[in-house]
Amino acid sequence: MKPFALLASAVLPAIATTTAIAFAPALAAPPAVQRPQPVLRPQSVAPLPGGLDQVLVVNDNNPELITGAGILLSTFPGSSRPYPAAHLDVPLNGRFDLFSHHVYAGKPESLDSTLWVAVVAQPRGKQPVTLRLLAGSTALSQSVDGIQPGAPFLPLPSVLRQSDPPIYAGPGSRVATELLLKQKSALLPESWTLPAGVSSPLLVLPMPVRGLDPLLNGRNLQLRLESNGAVSVATLAAFGDNSQPPALAVWQKLLDGDLSPKEHAPTPRGSTGAMVYSRVSGVQVGSTWTGRITDPGKATLSTGQAPISWPISSLERGSLGTGQVQTAPLKAAYPATAWAAHGNYGIEYNLALPLRNNSQQPVTLQLAFESPLKSDAPAGGLRFNATPSRAVMFRGTVEVSGLDNAEGKASGRERFHLVQRAGQPGPVLGTISLAAGAQRQVQVRLIYPADATPPQVLSLLPVKQSESSPVILP
Repeated sequence: MKPFALLASAVLPAIATTTAIAFAPALAAPPAVQRPQPVLRPQSVAPLPGGLDQVLVVNDNNPELITGAGILLSTFPGSSRPYPAAHLDVPLNGRFDLFSHHVYAGKPESLDSTLWVAVVAQPRGKQPVTLRLLAGSTALSQSVDGIQPGAPFLPLPSVLRQSDPPIYAGPGSRVATELLLKQKSALLPESWTLPAGVSSPLLVLPMPVRGLDPLLNGRNLQLRLESNGAVSVATLAAFGDNSQPPALAVWQKLLDGDLSPKEHAPTPRGSTGAMVYSRVSGVQVGSTWTGRITDPGKATLSTGQAPISWPISSLERGSLGTGQVQTAPLKAAYPATAWAAHGNYGIEYNLALPLRNNSQQPVTLQLAFESPLKSDAPAGGLRFNATPSRAVMFRGTVEVSGLDNAEGKASGRERFHLVQRAGQPGPVLGTISLAAGAQRQVQVRLIYPADATPPQVLSLLPVKQSESSPVILP
């Protein structure tokens, strides 16, 4: 996951004036490189219907780069501990999730160091608690032993139909894809029984850098959990041996210690000017966004609405003109970390489009998932780059049902792995052909992956575009 900035500032090259001798003519400055202006695609952009559920998510992403041992995030009560401010004191009961994403850059004095990350939990009452894993996945950027699952950032095409084994690029892409496919990592147990009065490790996972150049590795972890009683959960970081994780006593001592250093303090909420979103270290409210996209006050979505797009993972100052901020709120968070879950990393989007052709003619539409240029004010459409950008904005899998099959009928579930760059229109995932008066349900699912930069859009586009030329922005 890369940090993203709200306002990109253009840096103009300085032109040095040089005189060889007195009264010599000035050297001509090289012509400035003109970047093609963004292209505006006129269309509607509407708020995404639906909303987030109330499932709590332990969102552990600040610091991204871990530089010291300590508590990464703790929902334990802090009143009886040496460092009360290191604990958020949020009980977790029933359904809750955990999202954790970190990077380790090794130690300059050692080429084979390993950082270990543990997830520990403890019942809040005097009875044991059972934790059940409903779904879960974890992956490193680079696996050095062939045992820990890895997912290097491979240079993949912009769209590939998912296969078996699945396609992915980066640990965020792999974890989100495996969860979407309802696969579970073999490293994760089915359940844990937690004795009362003591913290128990659920997982202890390595982040090794031996043999890597540069010394850099990352890990993404997502768990969907259900408990039969209230628990506290913490994520901890410790340095240790390459092959042996730190002993239980080390984790228990760390839980009584202070926080691992944080990074990326945010711009205060409500400030104007450039904005630093920071990274999340807290407990958010919302795990799944469920929505049914229809005409206002109607049961179906008319095909005549196309071209139209709906934001995915819209955020503060990045609503694409809709005014809609989908960011999950935080129930609790540490100071100097993000004040909302900007980006909605790990959140599942489950969207239904009950389409109806209300015209007298057959209609064919295209369904696309796109990464327009970020904006907040209404612009009469979406802006796209005229030439490809190098910056990757999305790596992950989108699942769709209801597209045309070879016979033009509704297909079953199809999955596509996408690698999208800044300001990239499309790719088109498929077409939807409807006779006059016909209806069809289209379903779209995705888990917003780490290593992505919001926002994106889901677009419904007519196959026969207008003959008018694109509008070139000033």
